[in-house]
This record gives sequence, C-alpha cells and structure tokens, in this order.
Amino acid sequence: MPMNSRTFNGSLKDDMSAIVKICGLREAEHVDAAVEAGAGLTGFVFFEPSPRNIAITDAAALTSRVPDGVRKVALSVDADDDLLRTVIDGTGVDTLQLHGSETIERVSYIRETFGLPVIKALPISTADDVAAAHEYEGHADMLLFDAKPPKDATRPGGNAEAFDWTLLQTAGFRVPWLLAGGLDAGNVADAIRISGAPMVDVSSGVEDAPGQKNTRKIREFIAAVDAA
Repeated sequence: MPMNSRTFNGSLKDDMSAIVKICGLREAEHVDAAVEAGAGLTGFVFFEPSPRNIAITDAAALTSRVPDGVRKVALSVDADDDLLRTVIDGTGVDTLQLHGSETIERVSYIRETFGLPVIKALPISTADDVAAAHEYEGHADMLLFDAKPPKDATRPGGNAEAFDWTLLQTAGFRVPWLLAGGLDAGNVADAIRISGAPMVDVSSGVEDAPGQKNTRKIREFIAAVDAA
C-alpha cells in the first residue's frame, strides 16, 4: 500500500490542514480507504459493549495493512494491564487511546509501563471541563475532546453527540489534540474553523449504522477536511 502525504509524525502536516483519525475500523476495505484518502491515524476499538469492538486476531490482520507513518491506535475503556498487554502484543498497534475515566496517575503509569504514546480522551460540556483537561498535559502525549455521553449511553464515545466547539477556541493546549463528537463531512469544516482543531476524529460520522463504516463517507470526510 503506498505512502501518502498526510502521514502523522506527531506534529501538523506541511500543508497545515487538519490530521484525520478514522476510528472504529473493522473491515479491510475501510482501512484501505482511510489510508488511501490520507488519514494520519487509524483506530481500533477494544471495548466489548461497543458495536465497533474487534477481536485481537482480526485487528492484527487490519493493522498489517497500515503503512509506516500512519498511526495504529488501540482504543480501550478503563482497561486493566492484562488487556492492554494482550492488545499490544497481539495487534501491532503503536498508540494507546484511553477513553474511560482513567486518572492522571493511571495515564502516567500506562505510558511508562507500556512504552507507547498515549491519547487521553476527555468529555467536554463546559469551560470547567476544558480547564480540567489541562491537568493531563505532561502525562498524555495527546488529548482528545469528545462530548459527554448521554445519561443512558453504554459507551463513553462514538455516540454522534457534539459539544460547543467555541469552548476550545482559546484553550491553548501545549500538546497535540483531537476534536471528536458528532463530526461528519457536512460539519467538519465548521468544527475546525470554530475550534481551531489541529486533528479530528470520526467514527459514527462515516457509518451507515453503528459499527458499519461506509467507504464513500470515509473519503468524503477526509476530502472535507482537506477543503477546510
């Protein structure tokens, strides 16, 4: 699979357009579409309640399709050490996304113990949530901001919910960060413009139903980011 101009090395791309993460990938055709369209990060979910949950062996087959320079991110929710080690050893991922209620101490421990870059996902609803997120700087390599889940939600993210993007306009984070929550090809340009996001994360916004990605929607989303 050829390399592309949007590979991610920890900073913004040369053309200064936002970097895209396609999360919840479960099929080879969708991995290929994401990489070929220019995604900088690919995401694989290891959380059983999620419709995007994937088995270790299936994930390994998909990460092997991802070229060097495109990150392979394992999303987990309050996972214990045994699960994290199983995922890392069995799938070939190179980045961990912690999408639960992991404390600063837990994030630091995981980062040090497993020796991989860590993305900490944080739910945002108010300015106080943004202020509290700064406490994770220096402990996580990247932050991801998602909407707080509905009260009856069975998972902390991937609920197609957005939050007030203006909350991030003057946040001034010192680490790279991703905007998530309710994004799709129709609103991602506004989301980037309003929030100033250097990276965006999408899952439900490129699906026909929960867990069912659509190749055309993946390409349209990345094209919309390029246009932004």
